[in-house]
Amino acid sequence: MHLAPGSDIPPRELTPVNGPPVRVPDPGRLVHLQFRRFAGCPICNLHLRSFTVRHAEIEAAGVREVVVFHSSARELREHVGGLPYAAVADPEKRLYAEFGVESARRALLDPRAWWTILRAVAAGTWQVARGRARAPKARPDGGRLGLPADFLIGADGRVLAAGYGEHAADHWSVDDLLDLAAQAPAASGRR
Repeated sequence: MHLAPGSDIPPRELTPVNGPPVRVPDPGRLVHLQFRRFAGCPICNLHLRSFTVRHAEIEAAGVREVVVFHSSARELREHVGGLPYAAVADPEKRLYAEFGVESARRALLDPRAWWTILRAVAAGTWQVARGRARAPKARPDGGRLGLPADFLIGADGRVLAAGYGEHAADHWSVDDLLDLAAQAPAASGRR
C-alpha cells in the first residue's frame, strides 16, 4: 500500500542513532522522511553526501531531514557519525511496511541504476581505502534489494508529496526537495 499526497501520518517520536529524538510530524516545519537501504550502502552514501553539503539550504527552507535505514542501530552508528541530520535504524522494517516501502530485484537490475551504482562503488571504495569510511557488511541487515522512498510531511501530519523509487538510485535530489518545499502551503508548518 503506497501513501499518496493527502494521506495522514499519525504523530510519533523516532529515536535516531546520532542525536535526540525527533517528532514526525514536526509542529514547526516540514519533514523530509527518506527511506534508504542499509548502513554503508554506496548508493545511499553518495546520495546523502549531496544532502549533507546542502544541509544549511534545506534547513533554511524550513525542512527537517530524517533518514531511515533497515539496519540495526549498532551497525548504523558506524556509518552515519558525520551526518548533520537524524538517522533512524529500522531493522525490522516496521516503518518501511507502514509507508509501503518495498524491496525488489529491480533495485539493482534496472539499467537506469547502473551508472549510479558504478559511481557509488568507486567513490565508496576510495573512501574506505583512505580510511574515511567503513565498508558495508557483506550481508547487510534487510538485504541489498531495498528501494528508496521520499516523503514530504507537513506540520499537520499530512503527506504533501511522496516518491517511491523504481530502482536503487531513484530518489529525490536536493533541488527536487527544495522545489516541493517551496510549493508547500504555508499552513503546513513552513516558517
